[in-house]
Amino acid sequence: MIKALPLWANEKTSASLLDLKPCEFCALVADGHLPRGREIAPGVIRWNTDELRAIGRGEAVDGGIDWS
Repeated sequence: MIKALPLWANEKTSASLLDLKPCEFCALVADGHLPRGREIAPGVIRWNTDELRAIGRGEAVDGGIDWS
């Protein structure tokens, strides 16, 4: 059975989606290289998985990224 990808992911899952350790993910967020999570309910911080996938594909950069 295929596991559904969440619409919003916690810090650990977000790091995993980018193949990062949670501490690496947090450092990139803190340094402004990755977006900050959003508070979707009081005290509940999550990252939009569509945004994370766009970053991974290089689509979140003006002009895109040429991976070749």
